[in-house]
Parts: sequence; structure tokens; C-alpha cells
Amino acid sequence: MELNRILLKLSGEALAGNAGKGFSEDEVMRVASEVKKVTDLGIQVCVVIGGGNFWRGRSSNDMDRVKADQIGMLATVMNCIYAADAFRRAGMKTRIMTPFVCGDVAELYVRDKAIEAMENGEVVFFAGGSGHPYFSTDMPAVLRAVETKCDAVLSAKAIDGVYDSDPKINPDAKKFEEMEMSDIVDKKLGVIDLASAVLAMEQHMPMILFGLNEEGSILRAVKGEKVGTKINA
Repeated sequence: MELNRILLKLSGEALAGNAGKGFSEDEVMRVASEVKKVTDLGIQVCVVIGGGNFWRGRSSNDMDRVKADQIGMLATVMNCIYAADAFRRAGMKTRIMTPFVCGDVAELYVRDKAIEAMENGEVVFFAGGSGHPYFSTDMPAVLRAVETKCDAVLSAKAIDGVYDSDPKINPDAKKFEEMEMSDIVDKKLGVIDLASAVLAMEQHMPMILFGLNEEGSILRAVKGEKVGTKINA
């Protein structure tokens, strides 16, 4: 798989490091320095970050789901502001786009502007999710990748690939080195949400799911080395 333009999906927890919440500057700068090596290869990069280091789900079952999801969207904006600053310090030009107005914090998402920015060497951060409730950040990751004609989604998670069962519970869980997106949908494996997997399958958007904590995993995935699980679409 030749990669010229990628969407990098980062979990919010990845920015927190061992703390679990907030930001770990060391961890974010490590990711930034690795992405810099990717852009130095001439590969165009856009980024979606989850908000789990600040907000996940609802604070209680009584809380309105729409309001809870709106808080989650704003958490992703905070994460993108922080990460974009770290990327700039690592020597990259960055741009933050959101699907809703955020004053001078970010600009409204426009597909053609996002593509132009990447073609000009900027790393584009898609913050604010899809702008709609009832979707995890898996959806904007796949959606923006499809819209901006990325070659693949690289999903960096705490887990190092797709397993047939939870490896934390089952020590004999089998890791898949390669599989089809239809397997994710049919078996409801849960590594990405079902709606996002269906969209990726329908639009033929491949994904590489790997562990962010593995040294050099982003660069290795870009270079086509065996890392994590390759999900064909």
C-alpha cells in the first residue's frame, strides 16, 4: 500500500501518557517528533484526536446525551490546540479546522482548503468531531479521510492491534495481522464503532490499527513495515 496522504487518528488518552488525564508534554512531543519524520518523507498528514483524556460518555445516566457529546467535541478542540502547538514546536506548519464556529481558535472546515493546506505541507487537525452527537471520533476520522482523499487511516491506540477477544481478559486472545473491514462489521469486534467501519468498507478506506506506545510505530506503519493490524477495505 503506497501512502501519500494519511489521516492519523490519535486517542485522547494517548496525549495523557501514564497520567490518564490531561496532557503529557513528553508524550505529545514524542508523537510530534515522529510525525515530523513522516512529513519529511513528503507524506501529507491530517489528524483527528479523541477527547477521552478530558471527557468520556456521560457523567451520569441522567445527563442528556446530546449535551454530553457536545462536551466531548469541545474536548477534542482543546486536544487539537495543544497538539498543534507541539507540532509547530517540532518544526511543522499546522492548521486547525472545526465543523462549527470557534472564533479565532480554529477555522471552519472546508474540504478544498484542507486539501490545499496539506498540499502546501501543513498538518491539518480536524477538531470538534463531526459536529453532530451520537458519533465517536472514529466517524470524523473515516469521514474526513474519505472526503480529503487520504490513502489510509492510521489509528494509533493503547492496544497494539485487533484481537479475536479482549487480550486483557483472555491471555490466549489471537491477534490478527491482516483482515477485512467486513470482518469488523460482521463480527462486531468493536475496535472501531460500527457506523465508521461500515463507511470505511463502503468507501474502500483501508486502516492500520497499531499501538502508539510502540517505539516508532507511526513511521513504521507509513513505511509499510509489519505493525499492528492491517484492515483492508
